[in-house]
Order: sequence, then C-alpha cells, then structure tokens
Amino acid sequence: MNDLNQAVQVLENGGVVMHATETCYGLAVAVADHDALRKLYQVKGMAKDNPVSILVDSYGMASEYGVFSEEAFELAQKHWPGPLSILVPRSRKLPAFFNPGHEFVSIRCSSNDFCREMVKELGMPVTTTSANRTGEPQLYEAKKFDEKIHLVVDGGVIAQNQPSTIVKVEGDRIEILRQGGVVLHKDV
Repeated sequence: MNDLNQAVQVLENGGVVMHATETCYGLAVAVADHDALRKLYQVKGMAKDNPVSILVDSYGMASEYGVFSEEAFELAQKHWPGPLSILVPRSRKLPAFFNPGHEFVSIRCSSNDFCREMVKELGMPVTTTSANRTGEPQLYEAKKFDEKIHLVVDGGVIAQNQPSTIVKVEGDRIEILRQGGVVLHKDV
C-alpha cells in the first residue's frame, strides 16, 4: 500500500496523519470526524476554542465549506494552489462541532501535490495545522512526537519556508491577518 492510500485509510478510520506541506509538516484529520478532532487537539496541546484551518483540493471543494465573495474568489483564483489561507464565512456543510462558536473558517489549497491528492481521495477537507505542540517550533522533517499520531508520511526534509499568508475576506473587505508565503499589499 502506498503512502497516499495508507493516509486516506488512516483518515477514514479516525486517525491523525503527519505529512509535508509547502510550508512545514502538518497534521491532518477528517473535518467530519469529531473524535479525530479531539485527538488532534490533544496531540497539539491546543485550547479547544482555538480554531483550525481546513485543507481542500480545489476551489470547488472550498466553495462547499465556505462562502466566497467575489473578492475571496479572485484571491483563490490568483494564489491557489499555494500558501494562502482565506478566512471566509463558514457554510452549513461544516459540522457544528468543527470550530464551534466561530462564524468564519480558514481555507487553504496547498501547492503540495500529496496534500491535494490526499484530500481528493478522502472526498472531504482535512485539518491543516502545523505538526508541533503548541508553543514549540514547527517541524521541517518527519518526526513522530506523540503516540496519537497514527501515520507519519515521510516527505523528507523540506525547506523552511514562510507560513501561509492569512487573509480575512468579509464581503468586499479584505484584512491581512498574517503575511507569509504569498505577499499581499494592504490594498490587495
């Protein structure tokens, strides 16, 4: 069984997968699996009210889980796949237990082929959060740091690139929350 098939199988069975992205190693669980999300928060040592982003395979999937204004759509068209996370109003397709109390969801389409193929084969978004405990440095090589990580897909040592840029788009208003791999200007 290859890494892709194994990752999808682990995600379908409620597991946590560590894998490379274009920015750093990340942790993935299926967004529709409540128990898997709990495991992810335990692995990260992250507060339950801290929201996580989702990784999609295309704009088509993104538009099912978030509400994209014309401005958000244009940003996605210009910078995806790539290190840009777009925070948009969440759609009703996201389960209520995913980022409860948050009206917006951060969505990203990675330029890493494995990431997109994994999501496509799973048929739904996965979480995308750096593979490290909260407050510790991000990982740029495959290193299992918790027994609750069920699979580590070794993508080798990756370049220490900047994290994704995060923008919040509300209607026609665009706010840059973090400058990262995609350089945006205040007047986007």
